[in-house]
Amino acid sequence: MPAWVETGFKEYQRRFPKDMALELVEIPAGKRGKNADIKRILQLEGEKTLAAIPKGNRIVTLEVTGKPWDTHQLANHMQKWQLDGRDVSLLIGGPEGLAPECIAASEQKWSLSALTLPHPLVRIIVAESLYRGWSLNNNHPYHRE
Repeated sequence: MPAWVETGFKEYQRRFPKDMALELVEIPAGKRGKNADIKRILQLEGEKTLAAIPKGNRIVTLEVTGKPWDTHQLANHMQKWQLDGRDVSLLIGGPEGLAPECIAASEQKWSLSALTLPHPLVRIIVAESLYRGWSLNNNHPYHRE
């Protein structure tokens, strides 16, 4: 990822309290060439993604076809996730999206936008959105109405 992506993500990551740490686990994208078997690459990426998720985690996929959440809805989901007591794994797909197995494993589907967004930007948007949701739930001055 470009340095600006790392900088942006880490800026929000460092703001979270220890009891709600934001961790990034990156699954390398499969090699895509001129004659690549995209279906097979997507399947392998899905297998690697699901293998990286600790057993029992709530899985939330980010998808164009998911439900759009405003800041208050996201904050509400975050409160419910905390009360559930499980860690949450947010899955962001590669260039072709997520493998069907990942989508099938998700408990919730979240759409950031009807637009197709570049993955580096999504990483920062998700981190900022989660931090904003956390700040709303904790009466932190970061989120102002």
